[in-house]
Amino acid sequence: MRSPAAAIAWQFAHRHRWGLAAVALYVLGLALVRVFILEHGAVNPLESEKFAFTVNVPMTCAFIYLLAIFSFGLEGDVGSRQSLYPTRMFTLPVSTSALAGWPMLYGAVAMAGLWIASVVLALRPSGINFPVVWPALFAAGFIAWTQALMWLPYGLRNLRVIMAVLLLCMVDVVVILAVYAKTPNTLMIAVMAPQVPLAFLVGRHAVALARRGVVPEWRIPFTRVGSAAEAVRAHFSSAARAQLWFEWKRHGRALPMLVAVLVPFELGLVFTPGGDTPGALFEMLVLVLITPPLMAIFAAANVRKASPDASDAYGLTAFIATRPLHDSSLVSATLKAALLSTLLAWLIVFVATALALTLSGTWPVLTDGVQRFVDTVTPGRAVVLAIVVVVALIASTWKQLVQSLCIGFTGREGLVKASVFGTLALIVVLIPVLQWIGRSGAAQAVLWDATRWIPAVLVAIKMSLAFFLAIRLYDRGVLGGRALLTGATTWLLAVLLVYSLLVWAMDTPHVARYWLALVAILLVPLNRVSAAPLALAWNRHR
Repeated sequence: MRSPAAAIAWQFAHRHRWGLAAVALYVLGLALVRVFILEHGAVNPLESEKFAFTVNVPMTCAFIYLLAIFSFGLEGDVGSRQSLYPTRMFTLPVSTSALAGWPMLYGAVAMAGLWIASVVLALRPSGINFPVVWPALFAAGFIAWTQALMWLPYGLRNLRVIMAVLLLCMVDVVVILAVYAKTPNTLMIAVMAPQVPLAFLVGRHAVALARRGVVPEWRIPFTRVGSAAEAVRAHFSSAARAQLWFEWKRHGRALPMLVAVLVPFELGLVFTPGGDTPGALFEMLVLVLITPPLMAIFAAANVRKASPDASDAYGLTAFIATRPLHDSSLVSATLKAALLSTLLAWLIVFVATALALTLSGTWPVLTDGVQRFVDTVTPGRAVVLAIVVVVALIASTWKQLVQSLCIGFTGREGLVKASVFGTLALIVVLIPVLQWIGRSGAAQAVLWDATRWIPAVLVAIKMSLAFFLAIRLYDRGVLGGRALLTGATTWLLAVLLVYSLLVWAMDTPHVARYWLALVAILLVPLNRVSAAPLALAWNRHR
């Protein structure tokens, strides 16, 4: 390479060429829509607003993707103490300022350019007048500060995750207050413009520390407590219990910490003016209840990594590969640690919510709403529905943590990144398709007629894959016949329970019982969890 700028740019362009090409093609597609449809008045104003909303979700995914690649968030364990700045970059014959400055410059230009493209190609043509300059500066500053936080080494595990969540909360507060208060553009520009230079200074310091291999240790004041804990941990009743403790120490605390950071901010809304009204209280509780499943999506990035080492986040370390445990036992420890993490996260939600309602004096408002709901339905049905909702939320949180284990345990970096890219691409395609179905009566009619056989086809595919996985698990000695029978029986009981709840909740002649049975089979996870031991065995013995 002729210059440091070109060498660092090549690192991004080569490693993420397919993802960046997809973002560029999407922006090009927006430009074509703007030129050939919106400018020629082919859609009415209402359709233009729907177009702006449709564009918003893929653009958000693109923003998150750019944020991840330019901060090197996909390079290692976000919860680790070490800097996420790749060590391979330190072999380049460039200064520390160049190592920090060029990725920050590329990220700022990409984020600001994507925002300008979304305004020019989607929001403005749809009649939505939103500022251009200060949000572009805001996007550049946001990615710069994210890069600085990702590259800093920390003295405690998962502290980087907490700092990132706090930054996200501050960003939300700034944007909401600026839009709500109609802050002048000049003031916002004056506030946002210095953010990139300030973040560069912090980022350069972070890269300098990482280049010297500095990793602070902040647990020294707790050495006595730690020594006592290690003395207790030294005596495990079995190797499986020791592995469970190890998995919990690696990634079990990530989700509870994320929930513990976010939920107090969300519950703080009840103390704001108007926060004690029934509508505001309901919205706040919904936001709190969906927080653990949403945060589990981010925490799952650490759970599915087979290695805690940032230099080889997808392969197995020699320590894990040589553990005197079967592949199924290693996967079982991960599943149990994820369950404990889920239960602790929800315990934090319940305790914090009860405390916030008590301190704010809003319990009567909540009880009145609950009483009206009980009067609408029978008390027994209300109790069962509440239990079903709580159990479904907890199960959904655990499912988000473990459903991608079969991909992460393979140790194939390309497969992991392809799955992430495929998910984002599916979201990009799915939103316009749903919008088209909502506008087309013929499409709705075809979809309604197809609801009879679509679940049946999906169940056939799912069960065929399940039989294939069971044969592979047995032939390779990953699971024995007794373990497979126990797993199949447990899954069948779960399906019967879900089916019974669906029949009880939808007791109507308009919905066929066989259709509810198919839905129950599709709802209970099976194949991705079953494939995790095979993926780990593949990674362990490659």
